[in-house]
Amino acid sequence: MSNERLIYLPLGGAGEIGMNAYVYGYGAPGKERLIVVDLGVTFPDMDGTPGVDLILPDISWLKERREQIEAIFITHGHEDHIGAVGHYWDALRAPILARKFTGALARRKLDEHGAPDTALRIVEAWPETVTFGPFTVGFVPISHSIPESAGLVIDTPKGRVVHSGDFKIDETPIVGEPFDRALWAEIAKPGVRALICDSTNVFSPEPGRSEATLSDSIETFMQEATGMVVATTFASNVARLKTLATAAERAGRSVCLLGRAMRRMVEVGTETGLLDGFPSTISPEDVLDMPRQNVLLLVTGSQGERRAASAQLANGKYMGLTLTEGDTFLFSSKTIPGNERGVIRIMNQLSEMGVDIVDDDGGKYHVSGHANRPDLEEMHAIIRPAMMIPMHGEHRHLRKHARIAEEAGLPSIVAVNGMMIDLSGNRPSVAEYIETGRTYIDGTVQIGALDGIVRDRIKMALNGHMVVTLILDENDQPLGEPWVELAGLPETGISNAALVDVIEEDLGQFVNRADRKTLRSEEKLDHELRRIARNSAQSEIGKKPEVTVVVSRLS
Repeated sequence: MSNERLIYLPLGGAGEIGMNAYVYGYGAPGKERLIVVDLGVTFPDMDGTPGVDLILPDISWLKERREQIEAIFITHGHEDHIGAVGHYWDALRAPILARKFTGALARRKLDEHGAPDTALRIVEAWPETVTFGPFTVGFVPISHSIPESAGLVIDTPKGRVVHSGDFKIDETPIVGEPFDRALWAEIAKPGVRALICDSTNVFSPEPGRSEATLSDSIETFMQEATGMVVATTFASNVARLKTLATAAERAGRSVCLLGRAMRRMVEVGTETGLLDGFPSTISPEDVLDMPRQNVLLLVTGSQGERRAASAQLANGKYMGLTLTEGDTFLFSSKTIPGNERGVIRIMNQLSEMGVDIVDDDGGKYHVSGHANRPDLEEMHAIIRPAMMIPMHGEHRHLRKHARIAEEAGLPSIVAVNGMMIDLSGNRPSVAEYIETGRTYIDGTVQIGALDGIVRDRIKMALNGHMVVTLILDENDQPLGEPWVELAGLPETGISNAALVDVIEEDLGQFVNRADRKTLRSEEKLDHELRRIARNSAQSEIGKKPEVTVVVSRLS
């Protein structure tokens, strides 16, 4: 009897929104041949990851099995699915496969990290397939909020697996391919062992709406607005960009793109032929010479990103452009949970300028790119899998989706990051637990979540920082008193004396009393100077700052 197994292992994206990275394996335990589906990122926030630029999945498990990896498949071009391909190319060195539009986005990321042209392979849609080791894989068109999204059909010796990718049921998506029920039903005919399925909108009870339903309301909005109109949405939502730009053109407004990601998406969409008919655009310099009521600015920053065009305009000026009373700012997007504070901050800044704010307004100006509960249930019914594993969602989404599947007679399991699932039997079961985590892009380097760098940064943000400096002569005797430099701390405490003076006085008393043995010991000096400085600060200001001790000895 063969002991070969079929496994599914999420390394990111299961138990969270974003940072998608999934692994499928087939073979003897520990010797499986592997394929990777998506390598995405998530974005930092000032509360939990101050100063960090990007957050990537921890792929230590994959790196250790680099020789077992057959290929990497990218389902679509959203950053939470494609954003890490460049960063991890050198570590994995496996062929990367994607459809044309997604590949054009991936190519730019790979070029930034010096990957060769041969790293990326463009594949056509189903029924074309590619074979790597025991896997035969096809990219099946599926509707989402970015062109050329694909679900994957993964055929293995243990049966067929369908990886839905991010999807919605949309028969009129404006840009990209419509959802094809007949095609998916045909794919299901041979039998599907497992459906690995998007869970993002499992709590939304109504059937999802098509992108095409927005056109009329957005066009009316553009015609009725006075002054300049600024609209923000996800830059990758190319269909929405076209809807907004076309409505503006019909309302007599010229379109200006602001933000690197916005311009890049339109460029790639045009280059790949997916944005045929997109209105011509004007430069920020052209805007300055036009009546405000004849302009639409399409800008990045729908999630409150501090460096995006929306935030820059809210701060006063961007590319020479300013907003003023009578202008209107449209958020044609849904705020991702966790980003509310940043979005509200921008809204308030704009309001203080006299700019009118219009948000989703009950669905008039935005529809989701993910399947709602009725659509998920329809997908289950079309595919008719032997089991359903929820993915792409927070824990509560996965749990709810698994419960819905079980109630419909589909064996299921809540599989979070690091939980290796055996798909070989009649029910999904846990095969192993893998240690997973996060990797940070911090400036130009990658750091681990356990390296302590971000933790130290948070401590300094919460408690402030001080540097204590002491100079000793060649006989280990103090040359003058210790001195203190403060950062992020108040100048005076409860004694109304300068905080620096109070701390330096306490440190000076210790140094003058210290015996020769203590003064000779780097470890003892560091410990005592740190302890006294923190305790002095605690007494004066109620906080214990982070302390760096510098002891210099003259030889």
